[in-house]
Amino acid sequence: MIEAATAHELRDAFRARRLSAAEICRDALARIERLDPALHAFNTVAADRALARAESLDRDFERWRDAPLAGVPLALKDNLCTRGLRTTASSRILEQYVPPYDATAVARLDAAGAVVVGKTNCDEFAMGSSNENSAFGPVCNPWAADRTPGGSSGGSAAAVAAGIVPLALGSDTGGSVRQPAGLCGVIGLKPTYGRVSRYGLIAFGSSLDQIGPLTRTVADAAIALGAIAGEDPADATSAPEPVPDYPAALDDAGGGLRGCRIGVPWSLFEQGVDPDVRRAIEAALQVLQARGATLVDVALPHAQHAIPVYYLVATAEASSNLARYDGVRYGYRAPGAGLRDMYGKTRALGFGAEVKRRIMLGTYVLSAGYYDAYYLKAQQVRTLILRDYEQAFSGPGAVEAIAMPTSPTAAFRLGERVSDPLQMYLADVFTVSANLAGLPAISVPCGFTAARLPVGLQLTGRRFDEATLLRVADAYERDTEWWKQRPQIARA
Repeated sequence: MIEAATAHELRDAFRARRLSAAEICRDALARIERLDPALHAFNTVAADRALARAESLDRDFERWRDAPLAGVPLALKDNLCTRGLRTTASSRILEQYVPPYDATAVARLDAAGAVVVGKTNCDEFAMGSSNENSAFGPVCNPWAADRTPGGSSGGSAAAVAAGIVPLALGSDTGGSVRQPAGLCGVIGLKPTYGRVSRYGLIAFGSSLDQIGPLTRTVADAAIALGAIAGEDPADATSAPEPVPDYPAALDDAGGGLRGCRIGVPWSLFEQGVDPDVRRAIEAALQVLQARGATLVDVALPHAQHAIPVYYLVATAEASSNLARYDGVRYGYRAPGAGLRDMYGKTRALGFGAEVKRRIMLGTYVLSAGYYDAYYLKAQQVRTLILRDYEQAFSGPGAVEAIAMPTSPTAAFRLGERVSDPLQMYLADVFTVSANLAGLPAISVPCGFTAARLPVGLQLTGRRFDEATLLRVADAYERDTEWWKQRPQIARA
């Protein structure tokens, strides 16, 4: 029962005392030991810490019985600061870093009764679409060991898809929760910018980053979001918006979508989308129609510019955020003859090739001679992208969600795009717009290719209207079996 259980099923089993938190935790740790050598999804396994936490929940059962995630084992992307637990961002420069504090999202999960079993592998500083930029080696896709799980939250997605844990947190800067969710056949939710505190998240792009859950079911994503969302005095960009009861919104909806208008920007995926992916998306839209939704063709004229805009804004912010890693205050320090030499060697040896590439690009576009031509222009087009979405979500023909593929292709082979950064960046063509506009978006499993690789359907919604996205996704999930499919490794 434990192996195939969802987060809410394990929580309910703990509440009913059918399973103890310690039993659930030991099972998750045993699966890490059995499956992770083939996946490489974890950078750090916190076995002793996790068991101690689980046993404390069992001892104080009455206190924790009604907690929303009581006894649920979970994994954290390795860029979320966790007090007393190594947090590396999958980079040599932070290989031995142990934070003295918890990220707000981590602290809120702890308050919700969850049990952290480990930190998951990711692209270095969350920069990548395939998890191949990790300083500790790539993660393998549970559906095919020679394929990427997507990135940068590939370790979290693989851990959930393989059934190691029912819930993991990732961070999404340009699709890094949704894209690996799509390629691994699980749920991936990026909340509205500001819905979840970024305090304690190792920064990549400060105006783009957002923490989100990866789960097997929409209901679990709703529970997880409810646990981590809300204003945080430690993060000035967190929003003072009230947090709805997301699980209750699903129960009230009953899966019906009558009167719901869903926009489909057909022109965006007329070219460049794999035929198997397009067929799966079209079939998914028919399911939503059968549930009562009305499909509306929408225009997003500036979405075609989203990739260049994103890679100008994101690299500029990365250049600024990563300036702090200099070998002086914390992290890796290379020996050098003087401060300047030490500083240069530390960054040369501590950062990987992709991180260096993005730092150099960002420094270039922020330089005095090119700021107006590149960075400022990108921010102006970013505003136009946001206005396209606002127009689609308002007025007499307004839609409640916009549907498109999560990724133009299924999981590609490891090593296939490493030498071609531009081709790698195009994996994010459908996901980056939501980050540029600060909008919520979710990826749900919607089928498989002929090679038995998962396909994801992405739904983008209005600001702070995650409830509608979850309701639409839940309605789709109720009428399909894709989310129940599990890779062979999870049944081993």
